[in-house]
Amino acid sequence: DGIRDSVASRGLGDVYKRQNVELSLGYQHWKKLMLENEGFRQENEIKLLAYGHEEDNENKVWAVTEVPSMEHMAGVMNKPEMIKIREEAGAIIETQKMIKLVE
Repeated sequence: DGIRDSVASRGLGDVYKRQNVELSLGYQHWKKLMLENEGFRQENEIKLLAYGHEEDNENKVWAVTEVPSMEHMAGVMNKPEMIKIREEAGAIIETQKMIKLVE
């Protein structure tokens, strides 16, 4: 699997967030659940721009998202539904890193 191509930005004020996380249940399982949860992302103003795994490690996933702010994303990450989604996807939460991207 490769990286899903990016889509156009919504305009000024967007925050781009890169994150990586290690998986316990594999990339295909993570990808399936991630795609099934598009509605949750839309409801919470999270736009998935690209995702994939490292070439030599299918258990280390990278994603780039567009969100209103890092504070907004932190709030979403603490929602019980998001916690459940991440657990079911096999995300090893203590390995997750989020980085705000700037130009």
